[in-house]
Amino acid sequence: MKRTTIRPENVHQAALLRLLRDGGRSRAELGDVVDLSRSKLNVELDRLLELGLAEPDGLAASRGGRRSGRVRLARDIRFGGIDIGATSIDVAVTDGELNVLGHLSEPCDIKEGPAVVLDRAIELLGKLSRDGLFTDLSGAGIGVPGPVSFAEGVPVVPPIMPGWDRYPVRETVGQALCCPTVVDNDVNIMALGELHAGVARHVEDFLLVKIGTGIGCGIVVDSKIYRGVSGSAGDIGHIRVDDLGPVCSCGNSGCLEAYFGGAALAREAVAVARSGGSPYLAERLAVAGTLTAEDVAAAAAQGDAGAIGLIRDGGRRVGQVLASLVSFFNPGLVIIAGGVAKLGHVLLAEIRSVVYRRSLPLATGNLPIVLSELGDTAGVIGATRLISDHVYSAN
Repeated sequence: MKRTTIRPENVHQAALLRLLRDGGRSRAELGDVVDLSRSKLNVELDRLLELGLAEPDGLAASRGGRRSGRVRLARDIRFGGIDIGATSIDVAVTDGELNVLGHLSEPCDIKEGPAVVLDRAIELLGKLSRDGLFTDLSGAGIGVPGPVSFAEGVPVVPPIMPGWDRYPVRETVGQALCCPTVVDNDVNIMALGELHAGVARHVEDFLLVKIGTGIGCGIVVDSKIYRGVSGSAGDIGHIRVDDLGPVCSCGNSGCLEAYFGGAALAREAVAVARSGGSPYLAERLAVAGTLTAEDVAAAAAQGDAGAIGLIRDGGRRVGQVLASLVSFFNPGLVIIAGGVAKLGHVLLAEIRSVVYRRSLPLATGNLPIVLSELGDTAGVIGATRLISDHVYSAN
């Protein structure tokens, strides 16, 4: 997989590469959107062709004169995306325009530790290589389910990731894949995925709330991730919603995540099943010995009142926190994503109801709150978007 990644030589070339990431264009079309003279534009485009970062793509339709030549990113550019969740790994390979060429997913417990989990992720990418999707990578992006020091490329005191604190994830994966590597929180890369290819494609300021084993929020401002001073922006799962609530994985009591993360929902489902509040969940518990968010979703789909009550209660608490965020941030869109978000429209309806009721009309009058449409590919697309931002830069 060894490759020396070729980078743009200046900011003009970097800007052109990021424009071409959205698809090939004619030289005339590029001239319409960049602040370069025609001669300077052609010099920089010709240099990108020489570097092997771009290639000719035929002729454009006539605009009333000589037909302009089209340019696109080189067809052999490949990026790797790794999305590590608390209970699963997703990997993908994309071309330079971030079209997914291959995607693999499998269960994995984050508590097995960084060596085991990262080795498995690298092996899955190796399988895609052996399948002929790439021979080398121009870069790889990684998302992990905990706070990350973006500058250092390491997780920092992640509550649900024992053994990962300050583990050199970026260095480890970069050396294994022999390419530039970046690491971020998994919610941030999901937000980037939605920005590039999802429902937020034409929205500059939005929130993505991931409800899975944990709960987090990706904050996008002016089409860029806002990470805060130390990288912990958006860690809404540990906002306290009840001083007397259950103990959270972070050690505090009454956090939102302790009420409606995946583990919390499973815990409450068991309690409802044992109390006789849900015949469906009681039957499932008797057979399997445990319950999951998927069981709650299945029960709700059957009209089970106990399961629907659990979803509405969790949605109400998420909505309360989100209403405050909406009043503070005034986003143009809110996206609900993650494994627990697969509970679907019962959950979405409750969140919407609370946010629209508790936030000021000026903030919510034109505010869509929607479910993600990218599903399991949001994270891997976002991871490749993140690394392509790095590779398609002059720094």
